[in-house]
Parts: sequence; C-alpha cells; structure tokens
Amino acid sequence: MILLELLKAIWVSLKVSGLATLIACVMAVPLALFLSGTEFRGKKLVLLLNQTWMAAPTVVIGLLLYFLLSRNGPLGTFGILYTQTAMMVGQVILILPLIIGFSYTALKQVDRKARLTALSLGASANQAGWIVIKEARLALLFALLAGFARAVSEVGISMMLGGNIRGDTRNITTTIALESSKGEFFNGVVLGIILLGITLGINLAVNLGLKDREP
Repeated sequence: MILLELLKAIWVSLKVSGLATLIACVMAVPLALFLSGTEFRGKKLVLLLNQTWMAAPTVVIGLLLYFLLSRNGPLGTFGILYTQTAMMVGQVILILPLIIGFSYTALKQVDRKARLTALSLGASANQAGWIVIKEARLALLFALLAGFARAVSEVGISMMLGGNIRGDTRNITTTIALESSKGEFFNGVVLGIILLGITLGINLAVNLGLKDREP
C-alpha cells in the first residue's frame, strides 16, 4: 500500500469522525441537560427510544440514509451521496444517541442542589445549566470520546454513504475492508493497529491532561 494513500485514509477518518463528534456533542449536551433537569409526560418513552437508537446497527442507519440521499430519494437533490459530508451525517446520527445517553447519566449525577442554588442566587436558567455542565465536564468529555471512538471505528455507514472512493472518502475502516477482501490481511492488521493506536493516543492524552489538573 502506498504511504500517501494510507495517510489520506487516516486524515479522512480523523476529519470526518472528529467533525461528526463535535456536531453531535453540540446537539447532544443541551438535549441531555434538558432531559436531566426537566420532568414531563413521555420522558421515559424518550429515554427508551434513545436507548433503542443506541443499539441500532450501522448497516440499518446506512440503508435508511442511502435511501434518503440517493438520486431518487427525498434528499437526493442535495447531491451529497458518496461524499465526506454524507459520511459525516451518518456518523452524527450514529453517535448522537450514545452521547445523549452518556451525557444524561453524567448530568443526572450532578447534585441537584447545584442547579437550585444557582437559580436561588439569581442565575438564569441558561447560567444554571452551564454550572451543571461545568460540574460534569469530565464525564461529558468521556462521553465525547466514546462518541468519537464509535464513529471512527464504524465501517458500514462509511462504505454505503461514502462509496470508498480512493483519495476522497476512503478511510481507515473501509481500507481495512478493502485490503482484507483482496487477501492482503497483513495490511488490514497494520491499519487495525493504527486505528487502535489513534484511539489509545487520544485516551492517554485526555487521561494525562486530567491527571495534571488534579489537586
């Protein structure tokens, strides 16, 4: 395998999955904050649906999005099928429930008195919510990492929506699938080790950063 192709595949994985994780996080944390601090009819059903969504196979999500984004689909006019944008959309939909679930658990564990105290001291609802987020920031960071790990390691959505186009939408996981299908198992193993190294490096960096902040 040419080194340049390998570097491009790594870059596509980091770029697409990184942006998808950030977008999903921006959407998920406010939703989780609302769910953790608000009681309403149907809340248990919402949480149940989110848990069900978390377990959805990537192939199912890929099929649904392929239907929506294909030329004859409802969203076919946007012309984003077989692009990095389509891959990003798929990964956002894949990891959004995961980050919501982890963030909800993290925010729910924050002492309820923190929010009530802030409100009693004259803080607005947004300010009180920000205080709760700061209290749970470490757990939220791990939720973000879990989302990234899920996104960067999936293959079904990337293959179906990206098309595995050389130099454009081919990422680490689709390259592994391609190399394995050609019988180049050594290349597949090497790429798998690289993928594990990326996720391990990110987790080590975060843990070292958290350790440095400890009193």
